[in-house]
Amino acid sequence: MKVAKFGGSSLASSSQLQKVIDIIRADSKRRAVVVSAPGKRFSGDIKVTDLLIQYAQAYLAKQPLEPIQSQILARYREIAAGFELPAADFKPIETHILGLPEQDYASEAYVLDAFKAAGEDNNAKLVAAILNHLGMPSHYLSPHESGLVVTDCPGDAQVLESSYQQLATFRKSKEILIIPGFFGYTENGAICTFSRGGSDITGAIFARAFKAELYENFTDVDAIYAANPGIVPHPEPIDHLTFREMRELSYAGFSVFHDEALIPAIEGGISVRVKNTNHPEKPGTLISARKIYDPKKPISGIASDKGFLGIYVRKYLMNKQVGFVAKILQILDENHVSFEHIPSGIDDVTIIIRESELTPDIEPKVLNEIRQAIKPDDLRVIHHYALVMIVGEGIQDHIGMMAKATTSIAQAGVSLVTLNHGASPVSIMFGIREKDTANTVRSLYKAFFKPAKKLQR
Repeated sequence: MKVAKFGGSSLASSSQLQKVIDIIRADSKRRAVVVSAPGKRFSGDIKVTDLLIQYAQAYLAKQPLEPIQSQILARYREIAAGFELPAADFKPIETHILGLPEQDYASEAYVLDAFKAAGEDNNAKLVAAILNHLGMPSHYLSPHESGLVVTDCPGDAQVLESSYQQLATFRKSKEILIIPGFFGYTENGAICTFSRGGSDITGAIFARAFKAELYENFTDVDAIYAANPGIVPHPEPIDHLTFREMRELSYAGFSVFHDEALIPAIEGGISVRVKNTNHPEKPGTLISARKIYDPKKPISGIASDKGFLGIYVRKYLMNKQVGFVAKILQILDENHVSFEHIPSGIDDVTIIIRESELTPDIEPKVLNEIRQAIKPDDLRVIHHYALVMIVGEGIQDHIGMMAKATTSIAQAGVSLVTLNHGASPVSIMFGIREKDTANTVRSLYKAFFKPAKKLQR
């Protein structure tokens, strides 16, 4: 069995859904299909999830609901009309969307999650109805029916380990299972959504539960690329990544997956293939536990992310003081601030944090507490960091890797503010100023990859 997940752009319209149906028909092993809510049909369009957020906000503000209800239903009706779906088969979708304001919710957070989840939920109902209408026996499998139980944490739910045994009972279904992504039910019966990349998480959960031979993730790109196409024109596609390479790249800014999205697949040892719904004949990118190392290509990809800061601390004989860094981390913990990296020297340490964590309202408080706790010789915050990562299974054993990377950065006229090598065997992290991000990525790409191919005209 294969588990196939289709993103919002793959399901944005009736013409896009026809491509999905053709893909399902092309391989009888695609027995479990996870769907997102309909995405953008064109530039400037609005995703159904964003419409549902507006719907929730209007409900909470006690504003008129009919205009936004009509807009949401119109998106689903367009898809249904493209397949001449009978009105009776569409009725459950209309009833669900119009009935959202009639439910009881414990708080505003649960309101938002229930409304958002309706995007995937109703799209799964719609896809299953259309497949049955076309003579392809299908079953809409709701998270409640399947037993997908999650933690009671709206917007950041985690699947409970006990769910997997119940989910596995549906593995031998003779019908095509159409599964809504993005959410599950708590033990108390409330809807809670996953974090960013929620439908990807659902796909990975079912791939693990079903012990799938492959988890196919269909999106709108032909493959995962070695660098951001918005920075490097026409970068090389990546044929094969390991899970830990993908984790590092996702953390550092790759937009194909949220860095947590593949965890269930990784835990289950399920390989993942990223493919394009619009070009399903192309091989895409395979992600697996292991790959054959090519010494000619030690780097798989280059990623970058902005929005970091560094708390720089200098204290003479810091290395002789037991618990010095622990005191700083305890202060961050007490102020609910998470950190990313800690490059250090004999008398210096820099705590790398996302700007969104150390907000302006708590920054003075945190710095004051650090001064009182450790009495540093120097303490300051450096804002507007960016992190650039080169990632590859061959980094650790490839001679001259660091020299090649730092030389290319220097040639780009960029100064390093921090560097982290050795914490991970598959990556080297460079801390730079945000303004230097694009130049750094381009220079590293030029050093480690062939020149980008120009498009034929």
